[in-house]
Amino acid sequence: MNCNATYHSYKSTGAFSKIVTDYLEEAPLLKEYYQFSPNLEGIKQSIKQRRSFNTNRESLVAELRKQYASVKASSKTIDNITSLLSENTFTICTAHQPNIFTGHLYFIYKIIHAIKLADTLNESIPDCHFVPVYYMGSEDADLKELGEVSINGEKYTWETSQKGSVGRMKVDKGFISLIELINGHISVEPFGKEIGTILKEVYSMGKTIEQATFELVHLLFSSYGLLVLLPDNPSFKKQLNEIHAREMTEQFSHKILSETVATFPEEYKMKATGRAINLFYLKDDMRERMEEVNDQFVVSNTSIVFSKEALLKEIKEYPERFSPNVVLRPVYQEFILPNVAFIGGGGELAYWLELKNIFKVSEVPFPVLILRNSFTIVPKKVLAQIDKLLFKSFDFFMSADELKNILVKRESGLVLDLNKQKDAIRSSYSDMRSIANAVDITLSKHIDALEEKALKKIEVLEGKILKAEKKKYDAQIRQIQKVKHSLFPEGSLQERVDNMLPFYAKWGIDFIDQLYKHSNSIEASYCIIEEN
Repeated sequence: MNCNATYHSYKSTGAFSKIVTDYLEEAPLLKEYYQFSPNLEGIKQSIKQRRSFNTNRESLVAELRKQYASVKASSKTIDNITSLLSENTFTICTAHQPNIFTGHLYFIYKIIHAIKLADTLNESIPDCHFVPVYYMGSEDADLKELGEVSINGEKYTWETSQKGSVGRMKVDKGFISLIELINGHISVEPFGKEIGTILKEVYSMGKTIEQATFELVHLLFSSYGLLVLLPDNPSFKKQLNEIHAREMTEQFSHKILSETVATFPEEYKMKATGRAINLFYLKDDMRERMEEVNDQFVVSNTSIVFSKEALLKEIKEYPERFSPNVVLRPVYQEFILPNVAFIGGGGELAYWLELKNIFKVSEVPFPVLILRNSFTIVPKKVLAQIDKLLFKSFDFFMSADELKNILVKRESGLVLDLNKQKDAIRSSYSDMRSIANAVDITLSKHIDALEEKALKKIEVLEGKILKAEKKKYDAQIRQIQKVKHSLFPEGSLQERVDNMLPFYAKWGIDFIDQLYKHSNSIEASYCIIEEN
């Protein structure tokens, strides 16, 4: 896979929210909502802060060693696990749920960014060691989101009667059938059988989705030394007992979040709303919200009820039964990892900006927030179509209508706009306005209305002229639509719809290596990768 890469500012794409672009520009309005700037100096400050927090490194290493006993770990992976015992080792973390077959492309992009940033910091801060970590949100119970994948424009959905945490669900006959369907679709590609074999190996009958996802991610990234952390673990959760007990009895996170929401700048849409209690009760195939009702603690949609004393006893004896939601999960993550930077997408970054004070009250260090890398992959067939249309790949961030208008105006030998005529109308009405104002200044508004009406009629005519001329370029316009659909499926960024399997089937592990090669580390820009 021979590629070229071009880089563009996130703002120039028009595809990212104001809160994302303002954060990257370190806008004053957002300064109070994060701890350190997203740059090398910010990471150095984060390291200094992290050193003062007592991370339970022995427990972390012990649990990772147990976890990796089930797979063939690379020497780099083993070395990275061992290195976590050192006070000079820190993690660069990203997190995501265990979407089937990795879900959207950005699942892969997040992990690669964590790897690239860790490698870059190992060079620029040689007295420390940095380890990339993928923290698996395996307790998420949203099967509708996690159980669907889009491959070459076709959606595949895992139909199962299983409930609760998706990570605890098991591969069943329906899942095996799904693999067969997908393999039939991608096996014709050069590396289709290779990735198909991998899927059959990791998603074997009866295996949990958490374990299968762990094995798949490990196979893809073991050579880079990535560590996958599975937080659905009593040894890890036990460390959060005090925070969980406080959440139950004081409901502190909701109060703090509400205060933050009240002061957050109005121009940004809030992401995390939270609940009165931001913990779920997790047991077997159940993950349900917890609520306080008349001084008792109720597990929603069940008959389970705790008194305050019984609940505190449950937390102490069965820490694994308490699962943080989106508000407290980041605190859990940062508590158990010696983390200095968190890599997330635009939506994640937005809700993390609301959590700084929750971290402060929990006495857990708040990491540097890094916007994950974004890519658009342009296969050579698509690139050939773009070249033939005399456009650049980046031009396709414009709307299809804008591209069509540019093409027609460029290709046509005729004058297709009526700008001169519109200027003449404006001049004429200006003269009339001067004459009328000399008689009665109140006539000015009437003339303004007439001018606006006349210009609108000219614009309608202009549109009809352009539409008529477009008919001569139907073939090129269809090509624009085809390219637009390829790079922006369903009208969205490629990374938010497509899955990595077709790309791996076509290019093999080199697909991962090329993404790593062209990935940014600390600097933030949108990358377009074109296959030569």
